[in-house]
Amino acid sequence: MLFTPSADLAPLLAAIAGRIGAQHVLTDPSDMAPYLREERGLYQGRTPAVLRPGTSEEVAFIVGACAGAGVPVVPQGGNTGLVGGQMPFGEVLLSLARLDRIRNVDPVDMTMTVEAGCILDKVHEAAEAAGCLFPLHIASQGSCRIGGNLSSNAGGTAVLRYGNARELVLGLEVVLADGRVWNGLKRLRKNNAGYDLKQLFLGTEGTLGIITAAVLKLFPRPVQRTTAFLAVPDPQAALALLERLRGEAGDALTTFELMAAFGVETVLKHMPGVVRPFRDTHDWYVLAEFSAPTRAFDLAALMEESLGAAMEAGEVIDAVIAASEAQAANMWRLREDMSEAQKHEGGSIKHDVSVPVSRVPEFLGRALPACMAALPGLRPCPFGHVGDGNIHFNLSQPVGMEKTAFIGMWETFNRIVHDIVVDMDGSIAAEHGIGVLKREELAHYADPIGLDLMHRLKAALDPAGTLNPGKVIAS
Repeated sequence: MLFTPSADLAPLLAAIAGRIGAQHVLTDPSDMAPYLREERGLYQGRTPAVLRPGTSEEVAFIVGACAGAGVPVVPQGGNTGLVGGQMPFGEVLLSLARLDRIRNVDPVDMTMTVEAGCILDKVHEAAEAAGCLFPLHIASQGSCRIGGNLSSNAGGTAVLRYGNARELVLGLEVVLADGRVWNGLKRLRKNNAGYDLKQLFLGTEGTLGIITAAVLKLFPRPVQRTTAFLAVPDPQAALALLERLRGEAGDALTTFELMAAFGVETVLKHMPGVVRPFRDTHDWYVLAEFSAPTRAFDLAALMEESLGAAMEAGEVIDAVIAASEAQAANMWRLREDMSEAQKHEGGSIKHDVSVPVSRVPEFLGRALPACMAALPGLRPCPFGHVGDGNIHFNLSQPVGMEKTAFIGMWETFNRIVHDIVVDMDGSIAAEHGIGVLKREELAHYADPIGLDLMHRLKAALDPAGTLNPGKVIAS
């Protein structure tokens, strides 16, 4: 899937250099290399040039000039995507990293206007400085950029309370395929004046328009937080525990993460400084957290009381409630370092899927034995946001198996796992997007009418197919 320019790009790149500065038009292979390496090593990008505009107007100029020359453009944020949506395969790469300004923070409106290249941690810091919270938290937040988060509709560990990325946005600024700029940066909580156009660009991976700025929702900052690491008998008990904690704490339950023993043991084995939470090992674990912007009630007491009842009911085998921020941070590392730790165990075939929350135990009960029957010695590593039905169903290679041979079975396991997910009215892409990795899977499973509508939207907003071609849907 390589794009080969039909004409000399020198005049186009010279015009762009004249607008954004020659130092921001990268053509040397060593300068471009960091932009072309994909996180998982599944794809190697190729591009004639990396363009680094510094303003929305410069983005618009580049996109308009490339459209006029018939040259496709691939937008890229922090290059942390997990499905290859940010990788060029011969197209020009447009990096949004220099669009990193926070334009406005308003603690009365509870909004923040940021440019697409802002690193997510920087967004968090600006919200905290204003006494507020921006609740999108993901493992890569130190390097991912908000434009990519919105373009992929990122989820994370707080979806249970605050929703996915698309639910945290009030307005957008978007460069369209012809170079025009749609300014939809309204800070309104209510706006029914026509179609909600921002939804066309949230979660569509830069295939319909390039997000250059956004108005984000802010929330009251929590003033108390209680974190617990729990051993549970099985996923069914975890589901019962979720119901109990949600019933006791309501919206104060902000995190509920399920982890299998293999994943936790892998973190303890490979990640320095992580402390074992229990003396004994268990088959399944839960990370649960309460948080609240008020001291009207005692979260620690509520957690302790709820877990006591859960232990009496057989939903919890053992429990540790964090007594300090350091202990809470260690609990979070057991969850957040899991993907990194898996790299040390050889090849990993990953599935980012969702099913109705009530059916998570059923999904695991079907998918785990089906995959293990397909390959003896397989080491499953399921974990994820059970509170919103999203499971990262990762599979580590058998000990001693050749990595390339294992990765070659990706399609085999896709069919096993995705068939079960679709049969359960779930989704093959919960929070990572489609990109290149799942494009053919989407074509295989999507409702034909829904797929037709996607193609119609693409044709209407990008008739020449110059925005991130070949991603999400086939051109």
